[in-house]
Amino acid sequence: MTITANWSYPTAIKFGAGRIKELADHCKAVGMKKPLLVTDRGLSTMPITQNALDILDAAGLGRAMFADVDPNPNDKNLDAGVKAFKDGGHDGVVAFGGGSGLDLGKAVAFMSGQTRPVWDFEDIGDWWTRANSDGIAPIVAVPTTAGTGSEAGRASVVTNSETHTKKVIFHPKFLPSVTICDPELTVGMPKVITAGTGMDAFAHCLEAYCSPFYHPMSQGIALEGLRLVKEYLPRAYKDGTDIEARANMMSAAAMGAVAFQKGLGAIHSLSHPVGAIYNTHHGMTNAVVMPPVLTFNRPAIEAKIASAAAYLGIAGGFDGFFDYVLRLREELGVPDKLSALGVGTDRIDEMSAMAIVDPTAGGNPVELTLDAAKRLFVECI
Repeated sequence: MTITANWSYPTAIKFGAGRIKELADHCKAVGMKKPLLVTDRGLSTMPITQNALDILDAAGLGRAMFADVDPNPNDKNLDAGVKAFKDGGHDGVVAFGGGSGLDLGKAVAFMSGQTRPVWDFEDIGDWWTRANSDGIAPIVAVPTTAGTGSEAGRASVVTNSETHTKKVIFHPKFLPSVTICDPELTVGMPKVITAGTGMDAFAHCLEAYCSPFYHPMSQGIALEGLRLVKEYLPRAYKDGTDIEARANMMSAAAMGAVAFQKGLGAIHSLSHPVGAIYNTHHGMTNAVVMPPVLTFNRPAIEAKIASAAAYLGIAGGFDGFFDYVLRLREELGVPDKLSALGVGTDRIDEMSAMAIVDPTAGGNPVELTLDAAKRLFVECI
């Protein structure tokens, strides 16, 4: 079954296999004459990236690329990207890749017109109003994984290289003008990345669904996102060329990012410091800490999870759902403990202190205290 669609929510999304060929048209439509394609080091030499540059080049838009991007992008990557943007006289960004390329590309477009340091725009209160919104370059996003949903989001996560803390930088104009969701770009994803990014989408939907805040629109999107992951992630993992599964996972990823306007929780609060200190894969880290956090939150979410389980066709209420998560992790080769990702117990105090002030902690259904964070880290590692 061929899945092709044009959506206007939350931005203009061009969805369907092969639609990367429209890249230059969409760049021109938002006013770009000399875009900079921002991606990560790993993707920079891959055929899908070279093809995207060829498409831009053939349309007279050049083939400029910035790829000095770490798996967890930091302020040094950002400064270098903004310098490349200004030095090259660019007028827009093609944010290309997984969460790293997408987040950093969006941040480069944003910071290209700012005079204040990036940390002044952290997602706190109305800090975003400090920005000069006329200085933000247009963004066309092209996801190549199905996880972060950054292509449909209004923020980027940037690591402070001095403090090793992950900061969420927010502005409404971080939302790309156009997003091209072409599932063919995800076909070459290795199994471990398919699993990690897919579990990131699952974590976004799960935490948004469990968040105590009132946002029925996001609630509905989160629930359907969980269903798509349940149905299609094992298929995409087994057979990377299953384009229907890849397409539905791409939808689930974008849905996760739309859903988490409702809030995230302790899965992300624990995972962010781990990623910032140990440079672990964000989605895989989420998958490892998921069961202990579910158990921790059980008193507040038992009924909610039971109704989600019913919608997903999982029998046995909360326990049934919990067992399903354990089976899914096993099927996807997710390790049981963080120690398998190289995380030690020597920095638990430091990570716990970071977790409780993480911007996602406020969305957890049960208050994440310092003591609780320490206990959870001990269990997870």
